[in-house]
Amino acid sequence: MKGTTMINDKLFAMFFNASPRKNWNTAKMLEAAKAGAEEAGAETELVNLYDFPFAGCKSCFACKLKNAKTNGVCAIRDDLRPVLERARQADVIVLGSPIYFSYPTGVYRAFLERLAFPVYSYHYEDGKPLVCRDKVIETANIFTMNCPEEMMKDVGYPTLLEANTQTLAGVFGASETLYACNTYQFADYSRYDMTIFTEEEKRAYRDAHFPTDLANAHALGMRLVERIKHNMENGQ
Repeated sequence: MKGTTMINDKLFAMFFNASPRKNWNTAKMLEAAKAGAEEAGAETELVNLYDFPFAGCKSCFACKLKNAKTNGVCAIRDDLRPVLERARQADVIVLGSPIYFSYPTGVYRAFLERLAFPVYSYHYEDGKPLVCRDKVIETANIFTMNCPEEMMKDVGYPTLLEANTQTLAGVFGASETLYACNTYQFADYSRYDMTIFTEEEKRAYRDAHFPTDLANAHALGMRLVERIKHNMENGQ
């Protein structure tokens, strides 16, 4: 990933929705983060990953071949490739996913493999990999979940989910995580079998907390862009 990208004299921030829903919790959090990045002066793009038929890494290792054009680049030729090419130019990358059975979606994981593994290097010097990038890319994960915050901590979600953030930080140089817990799942709860919570309780929690979640996402988008600007101003 080469150099800091300026599009129309602006930094470039990309946001990736790994939820099958385009207008629900994860998407709204990403839209808020995107608005924050724009307010900080970045050019932005939001990609709905479920729009693209693609699979994860195929272990071809073309991205690790010596003296090859594919070194540092995912060589799989599919609909995701142009998206990955644009991501290689980004200064900020934010991934968003709901949590299904304790983990981000399969689409999230497949995309993370395709995005990060080509940049990661097996070539180490002084105990550190020589990653295929020449700049720090500010990255973040936004995870939304039905699970309440207290339960999330009790069942070990931070340990499981932070592993993805650690991967992004190790490959791209910086990352952080934002959680939105106890989210409102359905537009009409009466249509679904459930007894573990009530629509009234979920709606009340959403009304009280989701505006704060969106504000936190907006602040995240601003913060990531401002960090890039700060690093540029200080020659980092």
